[in-house]
Amino acid sequence: MKKFLLIFLLLLTTGVNLSQDSINREIFSLYPNYRENSLDKKRIEYNQFSSLLKNYDKKYGLDLRTAGQSVEGKDIYLCRIGKGSTNILAWSQMHGDESTATRALFDLINFLFADDKFNPLRAMILENISFYFIPMLNPDGAEKFTRRNAMQVDLNRDALRLQFPESKILMSVRDSLNPVFGFNLHDQSQEYSAGLNKKPAVISFLAPPFNYARDLNDVRERSMKLIVELNQTLQDFAPDMIGRYSDEFEPRAFGDNFVKKGTSTVLIESGWYPGDREKLFVRKLNFISLLNSLFSIAKKSYEKENISGYLKIPENQKLMFDLLFREATIIKNNRKYIIDIGVNLEEIPTGNSHYLVESKIADIGDLSTFNGYKEYDCRGLLFESGKVYPKIFKDSEDVKNVNENEFYKGGYIYVIAEYVTKVQKHPKFPIFLLPNSYKKPPDTAIDSSANFIFIRGEEIIYVVVNGFVIDLSNNSEK
Repeated sequence: MKKFLLIFLLLLTTGVNLSQDSINREIFSLYPNYRENSLDKKRIEYNQFSSLLKNYDKKYGLDLRTAGQSVEGKDIYLCRIGKGSTNILAWSQMHGDESTATRALFDLINFLFADDKFNPLRAMILENISFYFIPMLNPDGAEKFTRRNAMQVDLNRDALRLQFPESKILMSVRDSLNPVFGFNLHDQSQEYSAGLNKKPAVISFLAPPFNYARDLNDVRERSMKLIVELNQTLQDFAPDMIGRYSDEFEPRAFGDNFVKKGTSTVLIESGWYPGDREKLFVRKLNFISLLNSLFSIAKKSYEKENISGYLKIPENQKLMFDLLFREATIIKNNRKYIIDIGVNLEEIPTGNSHYLVESKIADIGDLSTFNGYKEYDCRGLLFESGKVYPKIFKDSEDVKNVNENEFYKGGYIYVIAEYVTKVQKHPKFPIFLLPNSYKKPPDTAIDSSANFIFIRGEEIIYVVVNGFVIDLSNNSEK
Protein backbone atom coordinates (compact mmCIF):
# COMPACT_ATOMS: atom_id res chain seq x y z
CA MET A 1 0.00 0.00 0.00
CA LYS A 2 2.79 2.46 0.90
CA LYS A 3 4.47 1.77 -2.44
CA PHE A 4 1.21 2.50 -4.26
CA LEU A 5 0.79 5.79 -2.37
CA LEU A 6 4.30 6.90 -3.27
CA ILE A 7 3.72 6.16 -6.95
CA PHE A 8 0.32 7.87 -6.76
CA LEU A 9 1.82 11.01 -5.24
CA LEU A 10 4.63 11.03 -7.81
CA LEU A 11 2.13 10.90 -10.66
CA LEU A 12 0.09 13.73 -9.16
CA THR A 13 3.06 16.02 -8.67
CA THR A 14 4.62 15.39 -12.07
CA GLY A 15 1.42 16.34 -13.94
CA VAL A 16 0.95 13.17 -15.96
CA ASN A 17 -2.44 13.77 -17.67
CA LEU A 18 -3.16 10.10 -18.27
CA SER A 19 -2.84 9.35 -14.57
CA GLN A 20 -5.15 12.22 -13.68
CA ASP A 21 -7.76 10.96 -16.12
CA SER A 22 -7.46 7.49 -14.64
CA ILE A 23 -7.75 8.85 -11.11
CA ASN A 24 -10.86 10.83 -12.07
CA ARG A 25 -12.49 7.76 -13.55
CA GLU A 26 -11.74 5.75 -10.41
CA ILE A 27 -13.11 8.47 -8.12
CA PHE A 28 -16.16 8.71 -10.37
CA SER A 29 -16.79 4.97 -10.02
CA LEU A 30 -16.30 5.16 -6.23
CA TYR A 31 -18.52 8.23 -5.86
CA PRO A 32 -21.25 6.31 -3.93
CA ASN A 33 -18.72 5.99 -1.09
CA TYR A 34 -18.78 9.77 -0.67
CA ARG A 35 -22.37 10.68 -1.56
CA GLU A 36 -24.59 12.05 1.19
CA ASN A 37 -27.63 9.82 0.67
CA SER A 38 -30.02 11.89 2.79
CA LEU A 39 -29.90 14.59 0.10
CA ASP A 40 -31.13 12.58 -2.87
CA LYS A 41 -34.06 14.97 -3.46
CA LYS A 42 -33.63 18.45 -4.89
CA ARG A 43 -35.81 20.04 -2.24
CA ILE A 44 -33.87 20.49 0.98
CA GLU A 45 -35.65 21.90 4.02
CA TYR A 46 -33.61 24.40 5.99
CA ASN A 47 -33.79 22.48 9.28
CA GLN A 48 -32.58 19.32 7.54
CA PHE A 49 -29.71 21.24 5.95
CA SER A 50 -28.74 23.02 9.17
CA SER A 51 -28.78 19.85 11.27
CA LEU A 52 -26.76 17.94 8.69
CA LEU A 53 -24.13 20.68 8.43
CA LYS A 54 -23.74 20.83 12.21
CA ASN A 55 -23.39 17.05 12.33
CA TYR A 56 -20.68 17.26 9.68
CA ASP A 57 -18.92 19.89 11.77
CA LYS A 58 -18.96 17.60 14.81
CA LYS A 59 -17.76 14.68 12.70
CA TYR A 60 -15.08 16.39 10.65
CA GLY A 61 -14.36 19.79 12.20
CA LEU A 62 -15.32 22.16 9.38
CA ASP A 63 -14.35 25.40 11.11
CA LEU A 64 -18.06 26.21 10.90
CA ARG A 65 -19.19 29.71 11.76
CA THR A 66 -22.32 31.80 11.34
CA ALA A 67 -21.67 34.51 8.78
CA GLY A 68 -24.97 36.29 9.46
CA GLN A 69 -28.73 35.89 9.09
CA SER A 70 -31.16 36.02 6.20
CA VAL A 71 -34.09 38.44 5.89
CA GLU A 72 -36.21 36.01 7.93
CA GLY A 73 -33.48 35.42 10.50
CA LYS A 74 -32.13 32.05 9.36
CA ASP A 75 -28.43 31.46 9.97
CA ILE A 76 -26.15 31.59 6.94
CA TYR A 77 -23.04 29.49 7.46
CA LEU A 78 -19.45 29.81 6.33
CA CYS A 79 -17.24 26.71 6.40
CA ARG A 80 -13.50 26.25 5.98
CA ILE A 81 -11.50 23.17 5.00
CA GLY A 82 -7.73 23.18 4.55
CA LYS A 83 -4.84 25.23 5.88
CA GLY A 84 -3.11 26.47 2.74
CA SER A 85 -2.21 30.04 1.85
CA THR A 86 -4.41 30.15 -1.28
CA ASN A 87 -7.97 31.15 -0.39
CA ILE A 88 -10.88 29.84 -2.45
CA LEU A 89 -14.52 30.80 -1.93
CA ALA A 90 -17.60 28.95 -3.20
CA TRP A 91 -21.26 29.72 -2.61
CA SER A 92 -24.40 27.79 -3.55
CA GLN A 93 -28.16 28.33 -3.49
CA MET A 94 -27.93 32.05 -4.04
CA HIS A 95 -31.13 31.12 -5.86
CA GLY A 96 -33.16 29.05 -3.44
CA ASP A 97 -34.42 26.51 -5.98
CA GLU A 98 -30.92 25.70 -7.31
CA SER A 99 -29.71 23.02 -4.92
CA THR A 100 -27.56 20.70 -7.03
CA ALA A 101 -24.25 22.17 -5.90
CA THR A 102 -25.35 22.32 -2.25
CA ARG A 103 -25.70 18.56 -2.30
CA ALA A 104 -22.41 18.15 -4.17
CA LEU A 105 -20.63 20.20 -1.50
CA PHE A 106 -21.64 17.65 1.14
CA ASP A 107 -20.29 14.89 -1.12
CA LEU A 108 -17.05 16.84 -1.49
CA ILE A 109 -16.73 17.19 2.29
CA ASN A 110 -17.10 13.43 2.66
CA PHE A 111 -14.36 12.88 0.09
CA LEU A 112 -11.95 15.38 1.63
CA PHE A 113 -12.23 13.71 5.04
CA ALA A 114 -12.25 10.09 3.85
CA ASP A 115 -9.34 7.76 4.51
CA ASP A 116 -8.45 5.66 1.47
CA LYS A 117 -5.95 5.37 -1.34
CA PHE A 118 -6.63 8.94 -2.46
CA ASN A 119 -4.99 10.40 0.67
CA PRO A 120 -2.07 11.90 -1.35
CA LEU A 121 -4.56 13.86 -3.44
CA ARG A 122 -6.27 15.12 -0.27
CA ALA A 123 -2.93 16.10 1.23
CA MET A 124 -2.03 18.05 -1.91
CA ILE A 125 -5.31 19.98 -1.70
CA LEU A 126 -5.54 20.62 2.04
CA GLU A 127 -1.92 21.67 2.48
CA ASN A 128 -2.00 24.20 -0.34
CA ILE A 129 -5.44 25.81 -0.18
CA SER A 130 -8.02 27.04 2.29
CA PHE A 131 -11.44 26.22 0.87
CA TYR A 132 -14.20 28.45 2.21
CA PHE A 133 -17.80 27.85 1.20
CA ILE A 134 -21.29 29.16 1.94
CA PRO A 135 -23.44 26.11 1.23
CA MET A 136 -26.84 27.89 1.28
CA LEU A 137 -26.69 31.64 0.78
CA ASN A 138 -30.47 32.09 0.41
CA PRO A 139 -32.07 29.88 3.09
CA ASP A 140 -35.42 31.71 2.91
CA GLY A 141 -35.76 30.97 -0.80
CA ALA A 142 -34.41 27.45 -0.28
CA GLU A 143 -37.07 26.70 2.33
CA LYS A 144 -39.81 27.57 -0.18
CA PHE A 145 -37.75 26.26 -3.12
CA THR A 146 -38.11 29.54 -4.98
CA ARG A 147 -35.48 31.53 -6.85
CA ARG A 148 -35.67 34.80 -4.93
CA ASN A 149 -35.16 35.76 -1.32
CA ALA A 150 -37.90 36.59 1.22
CA MET A 151 -38.19 40.11 -0.27
CA GLN A 152 -38.77 38.64 -3.75
CA VAL A 153 -35.37 39.94 -4.89
CA ASP A 154 -32.90 38.13 -7.14
CA LEU A 155 -29.80 38.28 -4.96
CA ASN A 156 -27.55 38.02 -8.01
CA ARG A 157 -28.73 41.49 -9.01
CA ASP A 158 -27.83 43.10 -5.68
CA ALA A 159 -24.03 43.23 -5.89
CA LEU A 160 -23.98 47.02 -6.35
CA ARG A 161 -26.58 48.30 -3.90
CA LEU A 162 -26.03 45.49 -1.35
CA GLN A 163 -29.44 46.13 0.16
CA PHE A 164 -30.13 42.67 1.56
CA PRO A 165 -28.37 40.77 4.32
CA GLU A 166 -27.55 37.77 2.13
CA SER A 167 -25.80 40.02 -0.39
CA LYS A 168 -23.90 41.91 2.32
CA ILE A 169 -22.69 38.61 3.80
CA LEU A 170 -21.34 37.33 0.49
CA MET A 171 -19.55 40.56 -0.36
CA SER A 172 -18.09 40.98 3.12
CA VAL A 173 -16.77 37.40 3.09
CA ARG A 174 -15.13 38.01 -0.27
CA ASP A 175 -13.58 41.25 0.89
CA SER A 176 -12.26 39.72 4.11
CA LEU A 177 -10.74 36.66 2.40
CA ASN A 178 -9.67 38.20 -0.92
CA PRO A 179 -9.87 34.72 -2.52
CA VAL A 180 -7.82 33.94 -5.60
CA PHE A 181 -10.72 31.91 -7.04
CA GLY A 182 -14.48 32.11 -6.51
CA PHE A 183 -17.06 29.49 -7.52
CA ASN A 184 -20.57 30.77 -8.22
CA LEU A 185 -22.75 27.64 -8.15
CA HIS A 186 -26.12 27.65 -9.90
CA ASP A 187 -28.67 25.52 -11.77
CA GLN A 188 -29.89 26.30 -15.27
CA SER A 189 -33.05 25.56 -17.23
CA GLN A 190 -33.62 22.25 -18.97
CA GLU A 191 -34.04 24.18 -22.23
CA TYR A 192 -30.31 24.70 -22.74
CA SER A 193 -28.29 22.63 -25.18
CA ALA A 194 -24.50 22.47 -25.47
CA GLY A 195 -24.24 24.55 -28.61
CA LEU A 196 -25.99 23.40 -31.76
CA ASN A 197 -25.40 19.67 -31.32
CA LYS A 198 -28.90 19.12 -29.87
CA LYS A 199 -27.53 17.53 -26.71
CA PRO A 200 -28.42 18.99 -23.31
CA ALA A 201 -25.96 21.23 -21.52
CA VAL A 202 -25.46 19.03 -18.46
CA ILE A 203 -22.87 21.44 -17.06
CA SER A 204 -22.11 24.94 -18.31
CA PHE A 205 -19.20 27.16 -17.37
CA LEU A 206 -18.56 30.89 -17.55
CA ALA A 207 -15.57 33.10 -16.88
CA PRO A 208 -17.52 36.30 -16.10
CA PRO A 209 -16.43 39.56 -17.73
CA PHE A 210 -15.63 42.71 -15.78
CA ASN A 211 -16.88 45.25 -18.34
CA TYR A 212 -19.23 45.60 -21.28
CA ALA A 213 -16.37 45.15 -23.75
CA ARG A 214 -15.68 41.71 -22.24
CA ASP A 215 -12.00 42.51 -22.08
CA LEU A 216 -9.40 40.09 -20.80
CA ASN A 217 -7.02 40.52 -17.90
CA ASP A 218 -4.98 38.12 -15.78
CA VAL A 219 -7.91 37.60 -13.39
CA ARG A 220 -10.37 36.55 -16.07
CA GLU A 221 -7.79 34.53 -17.97
CA ARG A 222 -7.15 32.41 -14.87
CA SER A 223 -10.85 31.53 -14.82
CA MET A 224 -10.75 30.61 -18.50
CA LYS A 225 -7.72 28.37 -18.10
CA LEU A 226 -9.29 26.50 -15.21
CA ILE A 227 -12.52 26.04 -17.19
CA VAL A 228 -10.55 24.62 -20.13
CA GLU A 229 -9.11 21.98 -17.82
CA LEU A 230 -12.51 21.22 -16.25
CA ASN A 231 -14.10 20.84 -19.67
CA GLN A 232 -11.47 18.28 -20.66
CA THR A 233 -12.18 16.35 -17.47
CA LEU A 234 -15.96 16.32 -17.86
CA GLN A 235 -15.88 15.29 -21.52
CA ASP A 236 -14.92 11.85 -20.25
CA PHE A 237 -18.23 11.54 -18.38
CA ALA A 238 -20.64 13.67 -20.44
CA PRO A 239 -19.20 13.89 -23.97
CA ASP A 240 -20.48 16.84 -26.02
CA MET A 241 -22.75 17.89 -23.14
CA ILE A 242 -20.61 20.67 -21.65
CA GLY A 243 -21.57 24.23 -22.56
CA ARG A 244 -20.34 27.78 -22.18
CA TYR A 245 -22.74 30.25 -20.60
CA SER A 246 -23.34 33.60 -22.29
CA ASP A 247 -20.74 36.14 -21.18
CA GLU A 248 -22.81 39.30 -21.48
CA PHE A 249 -21.68 41.72 -18.78
CA GLU A 250 -24.15 42.19 -15.91
CA PRO A 251 -22.98 45.08 -13.70
CA ARG A 252 -25.26 44.04 -10.82
CA ALA A 253 -24.08 40.42 -10.64
CA PHE A 254 -21.64 39.10 -8.06
CA GLY A 255 -19.42 37.13 -10.41
CA ASP A 256 -18.77 40.14 -12.63
CA ASN A 257 -18.00 42.31 -9.61
CA PHE A 258 -15.75 39.70 -8.01
CA VAL A 259 -13.64 39.65 -11.16
CA LYS A 260 -13.40 43.44 -10.93
CA LYS A 261 -12.10 43.03 -7.39
CA GLY A 262 -9.44 40.52 -8.44
CA THR A 263 -11.11 37.16 -7.73
CA SER A 264 -10.98 34.78 -10.70
CA THR A 265 -14.56 33.57 -10.75
CA VAL A 266 -15.97 30.40 -12.29
CA LEU A 267 -19.70 30.11 -12.80
CA ILE A 268 -20.87 26.49 -12.77
CA GLU A 269 -24.41 25.99 -14.05
CA SER A 270 -25.94 22.59 -13.33
CA GLY A 271 -28.12 21.64 -16.26
CA TRP A 272 -30.19 18.56 -17.00
CA TYR A 273 -29.52 15.00 -18.05
CA PRO A 274 -32.13 12.66 -19.61
CA GLY A 275 -34.12 10.75 -17.01
CA ASP A 276 -32.44 12.59 -14.13
CA ARG A 277 -35.32 14.59 -12.63
CA GLU A 278 -33.62 14.82 -9.21
CA LYS A 279 -30.32 15.75 -10.91
CA LEU A 280 -28.27 13.01 -9.24
CA PHE A 281 -25.97 12.51 -12.22
CA VAL A 282 -25.58 16.26 -12.61
CA ARG A 283 -24.73 16.47 -8.91
CA LYS A 284 -22.04 13.86 -9.47
CA LEU A 285 -20.52 16.00 -12.23
CA ASN A 286 -20.58 18.95 -9.82
CA PHE A 287 -18.63 16.91 -7.32
CA ILE A 288 -16.02 16.00 -9.94
CA SER A 289 -15.82 19.63 -11.13
CA LEU A 290 -15.29 21.03 -7.64
CA LEU A 291 -12.78 18.36 -6.65
CA ASN A 292 -10.77 18.85 -9.83
CA SER A 293 -10.89 22.61 -9.35
CA LEU A 294 -9.38 22.33 -5.87
CA PHE A 295 -6.70 19.96 -7.08
CA SER A 296 -5.85 22.05 -10.13
CA ILE A 297 -5.55 25.23 -8.07
CA ALA A 298 -3.47 23.48 -5.41
CA LYS A 299 -1.11 22.11 -8.06
CA LYS A 300 -1.49 25.11 -10.41
CA SER A 301 -1.96 22.73 -13.31
CA TYR A 302 -4.51 25.07 -14.93
CA GLU A 303 -1.68 27.51 -15.71
CA LYS A 304 -0.49 25.34 -18.62
CA GLU A 305 -3.83 25.64 -20.46
CA ASN A 306 -4.44 27.99 -23.39
CA ILE A 307 -7.44 30.31 -23.19
CA SER A 308 -8.24 29.54 -26.84
CA GLY A 309 -9.74 26.31 -25.56
CA TYR A 310 -12.34 28.32 -23.63
CA LEU A 311 -13.93 29.75 -26.77
CA LYS A 312 -14.01 26.27 -28.31
CA ILE A 313 -16.54 25.19 -25.69
CA PRO A 314 -19.92 25.51 -27.45
CA GLU A 315 -22.07 28.36 -26.20
CA ASN A 316 -25.43 27.42 -24.70
CA GLN A 317 -28.46 27.50 -26.96
CA LYS A 318 -32.12 27.02 -26.01
CA LEU A 319 -32.76 23.97 -28.18
CA MET A 320 -34.22 21.44 -25.72
CA PHE A 321 -37.76 20.43 -24.82
CA ASP A 322 -38.83 17.99 -22.14
CA LEU A 323 -41.08 16.33 -24.72
CA LEU A 324 -40.95 16.62 -28.49
CA PHE A 325 -43.64 15.14 -30.74
CA ARG A 326 -42.30 15.01 -34.27
CA GLU A 327 -44.11 15.35 -37.61
CA ALA A 328 -47.72 14.93 -36.57
CA THR A 329 -50.54 15.76 -38.98
CA ILE A 330 -53.08 18.44 -38.08
CA ILE A 331 -56.18 19.30 -40.10
CA LYS A 332 -57.49 22.86 -40.31
CA ASN A 333 -60.23 23.95 -42.70
CA ASN A 334 -59.96 20.58 -44.48
CA ARG A 335 -56.25 21.08 -45.16
CA LYS A 336 -53.45 18.93 -43.73
CA TYR A 337 -50.30 20.35 -42.17
CA ILE A 338 -47.22 18.73 -40.65
CA ILE A 339 -46.22 20.09 -37.25
CA ASP A 340 -43.94 19.34 -34.31
CA ILE A 341 -45.04 20.07 -30.75
CA GLY A 342 -42.53 20.99 -28.03
CA VAL A 343 -43.63 20.63 -24.41
CA ASN A 344 -41.89 21.69 -21.21
CA LEU A 345 -42.64 20.54 -17.67
CA GLU A 346 -42.54 22.88 -14.70
CA GLU A 347 -42.35 21.86 -11.06
CA ILE A 348 -44.77 23.82 -8.87
CA PRO A 349 -43.94 23.72 -5.12
CA THR A 350 -46.79 22.67 -2.85
CA GLY A 351 -44.96 22.82 0.51
CA ASN A 352 -43.28 20.18 2.66
CA SER A 353 -40.70 19.51 -0.08
CA HIS A 354 -43.41 18.28 -2.45
CA TYR A 355 -44.34 19.60 -5.87
CA LEU A 356 -46.73 19.17 -8.75
CA VAL A 357 -45.64 18.91 -12.37
CA GLU A 358 -47.46 21.20 -14.78
CA SER A 359 -46.97 21.10 -18.52
CA LYS A 360 -46.88 23.87 -21.07
CA ILE A 361 -46.87 23.77 -24.85
CA ALA A 362 -43.73 25.77 -25.56
CA ASP A 363 -43.75 25.78 -29.36
CA ILE A 364 -45.57 24.41 -32.41
CA GLY A 365 -44.27 24.21 -35.99
CA ASP A 366 -41.02 23.09 -37.60
CA LEU A 367 -38.89 22.11 -34.60
CA SER A 368 -36.46 19.97 -36.57
CA THR A 369 -33.50 21.96 -35.19
CA PHE A 370 -34.52 21.12 -31.61
CA ASN A 371 -34.18 18.02 -29.51
CA GLY A 372 -36.26 16.45 -26.74
CA TYR A 373 -35.31 14.62 -23.56
CA LYS A 374 -38.13 12.31 -24.70
CA GLU A 375 -39.19 12.16 -28.32
CA TYR A 376 -42.15 10.59 -30.07
CA ASP A 377 -42.30 9.76 -33.76
CA CYS A 378 -45.76 10.90 -34.82
CA ARG A 379 -45.43 10.44 -38.57
CA GLY A 380 -48.77 9.24 -39.91
CA LEU A 381 -50.57 10.22 -36.70
CA LEU A 382 -53.36 12.78 -36.56
CA PHE A 383 -53.10 15.42 -33.83
CA GLU A 384 -56.34 16.43 -32.09
CA SER A 385 -57.40 18.10 -28.88
CA GLY A 386 -58.65 15.62 -26.32
CA LYS A 387 -62.37 14.93 -26.17
CA VAL A 388 -64.91 15.79 -23.48
CA TYR A 389 -66.63 12.78 -21.88
CA PRO A 390 -70.35 12.87 -22.77
CA LYS A 391 -71.59 12.19 -19.24
CA ILE A 392 -71.84 15.06 -16.74
CA PHE A 393 -70.66 14.17 -13.23
CA LYS A 394 -72.41 15.61 -10.21
CA ASP A 395 -69.83 14.94 -7.50
CA SER A 396 -66.27 13.72 -6.97
CA GLU A 397 -67.39 10.24 -5.95
CA ASP A 398 -69.16 9.84 -9.28
CA VAL A 399 -65.90 10.55 -11.17
CA LYS A 400 -64.17 7.70 -9.34
CA ASN A 401 -66.26 5.20 -11.26
CA VAL A 402 -64.56 6.06 -14.57
CA ASN A 403 -62.64 3.19 -16.16
CA GLU A 404 -59.41 4.97 -17.09
CA ASN A 405 -58.37 2.52 -19.79
CA GLU A 406 -61.69 2.72 -21.60
CA PHE A 407 -61.74 6.47 -20.99
CA TYR A 408 -58.43 7.01 -22.81
CA LYS A 409 -59.26 4.57 -25.62
CA GLY A 410 -62.15 6.86 -26.45
CA GLY A 411 -59.78 9.84 -26.61
CA TYR A 412 -61.29 11.46 -23.53
CA ILE A 413 -59.20 13.81 -21.42
CA TYR A 414 -61.90 16.08 -19.98
CA VAL A 415 -64.89 15.51 -17.71
CA ILE A 416 -67.65 18.04 -17.08
CA ALA A 417 -68.22 18.19 -13.34
CA GLU A 418 -71.00 20.30 -11.84
CA TYR A 419 -69.06 20.76 -8.59
CA VAL A 420 -66.15 22.74 -10.12
CA THR A 421 -66.07 26.37 -11.21
CA LYS A 422 -62.86 26.40 -13.26
CA VAL A 423 -60.69 24.06 -15.34
CA GLN A 424 -58.63 21.98 -12.95
CA LYS A 425 -56.76 18.70 -12.71
CA HIS A 426 -58.42 15.87 -10.89
CA PRO A 427 -56.50 15.41 -7.60
CA LYS A 428 -56.05 11.66 -8.13
CA PHE A 429 -56.73 10.73 -11.74
CA PRO A 430 -54.88 11.99 -14.86
CA ILE A 431 -57.91 13.79 -16.28
CA PHE A 432 -59.11 17.40 -16.29
CA LEU A 433 -62.36 18.65 -14.79
CA LEU A 434 -64.41 21.28 -16.64
CA PRO A 435 -67.21 23.44 -15.24
CA ASN A 436 -70.68 22.96 -16.67
CA SER A 437 -70.29 26.00 -18.94
CA TYR A 438 -67.83 24.09 -21.18
CA LYS A 439 -69.29 22.24 -24.15
CA LYS A 440 -65.99 21.59 -25.92
CA PRO A 441 -62.38 21.14 -24.76
CA PRO A 442 -60.16 24.19 -24.16
CA ASP A 443 -58.15 25.29 -27.19
CA THR A 444 -54.73 23.73 -27.73
CA ALA A 445 -52.36 26.68 -27.99
CA ILE A 446 -48.93 27.98 -27.07
CA ASP A 447 -48.57 28.24 -23.26
CA SER A 448 -51.61 26.04 -22.68
CA SER A 449 -51.44 22.73 -20.83
CA ALA A 450 -50.29 19.78 -22.96
CA ASN A 451 -53.57 17.86 -23.33
CA PHE A 452 -54.10 16.20 -26.70
CA ILE A 453 -54.29 12.89 -28.53
CA PHE A 454 -52.69 11.23 -31.55
CA ILE A 455 -54.78 8.97 -33.77
CA ARG A 456 -54.04 6.45 -36.50
CA GLY A 457 -57.24 5.73 -38.43
CA GLU A 458 -59.82 5.04 -35.74
CA GLU A 459 -57.25 3.97 -33.12
CA ILE A 460 -55.97 6.25 -30.35
CA ILE A 461 -52.17 5.78 -30.14
CA TYR A 462 -51.07 8.41 -27.60
CA VAL A 463 -53.07 10.28 -25.01
CA VAL A 464 -51.19 13.21 -23.47
CA VAL A 465 -52.56 14.53 -20.17
CA ASN A 466 -50.69 17.42 -18.58
CA GLY A 467 -47.55 16.28 -20.39
CA PHE A 468 -47.80 12.65 -19.25
CA VAL A 469 -47.97 10.30 -22.20
CA ILE A 470 -50.20 7.24 -22.12
CA ASP A 471 -49.10 4.93 -24.93
CA LEU A 472 -52.16 2.89 -25.81
CA SER A 473 -50.22 0.89 -28.39
CA ASN A 474 -48.67 -1.00 -25.46
CA ASN A 475 -50.85 0.28 -22.56
CA SER A 476 -48.02 2.13 -20.81
CA GLU A 477 -47.62 5.54 -19.21
CA LYS A 478 -44.42 7.51 -19.85
